[in-house]
Amino acid sequence: MTRLPRGLGLERFSGLYLWAVLIVVFSVWQPLYFPTMATVHSIAADRSIAAMLALAILVPLACGAFDLSVGATANISTISAVMLVNDDWAWPTVVVVCTLLGTLIGAVNGFIVVKLKVSSFITTLGTSSMIAAFQIIITDNAQPLPPINASWAAFTQSTILGFQVVVVYMLILAVLLWWVLQHTPVGRYLFAIGSSPEAARLSGARVDLYTWLALIASGTIAGLTGAIYASLAGPSLTYGASLLLPAFAAVFLGSTQVIPGRFNVWGTVLAIFVLATGVKGLQLATNAQWLDPMFSGGALVAAVAVALGRQRAAEEKARRKLVRGEAPSDARVAAAP
Repeated sequence: MTRLPRGLGLERFSGLYLWAVLIVVFSVWQPLYFPTMATVHSIAADRSIAAMLALAILVPLACGAFDLSVGATANISTISAVMLVNDDWAWPTVVVVCTLLGTLIGAVNGFIVVKLKVSSFITTLGTSSMIAAFQIIITDNAQPLPPINASWAAFTQSTILGFQVVVVYMLILAVLLWWVLQHTPVGRYLFAIGSSPEAARLSGARVDLYTWLALIASGTIAGLTGAIYASLAGPSLTYGASLLLPAFAAVFLGSTQVIPGRFNVWGTVLAIFVLATGVKGLQLATNAQWLDPMFSGGALVAAVAVALGRQRAAEEKARRKLVRGEAPSDARVAAAP
């Protein structure tokens, strides 16, 4: 039987094959609407924001921390950006200020997790609620008017080869994070901490510092994402919460791709667009609005189940080797997502 080359095997790139199947199925099912460049451009632009939020989530997950506040952080960044542009601030200044707002939120999250020893899950869930409350205070729960500013709109809505430039911003962020996580000591420390904080500490890694930095990075990316969304789509009081589940689903599903068993950038980006293609195709075919949360929730559950199954299989394999008295050179198990 013909076998796929190891580098293109189902273990690492099943998402690519699923993506190809989805494209073929929906092209046959909806030949007038799905296989068009308009659909490609729509999926790319619509999901770039979710991809950026997923990358924000990925950084702390690499070291075993959760950031559930990225949606709220992005949302308040969006509202702040719109209000500042309406007050005639220059758009580059607005982007910097809103990004730094996210940095501040990430630093506060890190302080609570590292210094007060509160779990990252509880911390970021709580700060998410507080950020939402603060947003109500500054807006009086009324959506600001969209800015009328051509340069502000051009920041994300100009096009390159037919794609909105926001897609380019997402790819630049992905390349930067990929390089940091896969090719620098910082990335190695983060994954070591995520695999075993105590072992990383004993080997000399500054666990608290890197956890704090990961949460700061997450908040910074979320703040930048919010500013970009404000230019791309205008003000929204609720979009951040709606993107949290798809972003988490993409990160966990991405951990089964490219580098199975590890949270990774390109697996996350692949998962975002595979899910988006499935949702878009079904929406064109059925016009059902509940498909996005249904797809995202199902993908999250399935991805976690696959990841845990992979971890249990690896642990069982290592246990059997030890029982047989073999050297446990490959007994190290990748961190479970």
